[in-house]
Amino acid sequence: MPDQASILNALMDVIIERKRNPPAERSYVVSLLQAGVPKIGAKITEEAAEVVEAAAEPGREGEAHLIREVADLVFHSMVMLGYRDLNWAAVEAELGRRFGLGGIVEKESRGPKAK
Repeated sequence: MPDQASILNALMDVIIERKRNPPAERSYVVSLLQAGVPKIGAKITEEAAEVVEAAAEPGREGEAHLIREVADLVFHSMVMLGYRDLNWAAVEAELGRRFGLGGIVEKESRGPKAK
């Protein structure tokens, strides 16, 4: 297993490789990629709701559940990135761009949302 600092990049590499060269055996990642945005998006929505639910659970069990659900949310978000031929480095670059900016200042810098 890769070290903690590189696990997200290693996981992204697996997602990209499965998209380029689907394995002969069954693969959850491949099934999501083949189903496209509707299926991947539904999983992201489901996992986001589960993150919120787990956040309200008390104690160590609640903390462990929250960590698992956040991991699921990140994973499915990464599959969406892979589907769109993007990678985790792009997300890190965006977070790097925002680092040190106040949240309100950063949000205002984006301008109005398109409708």
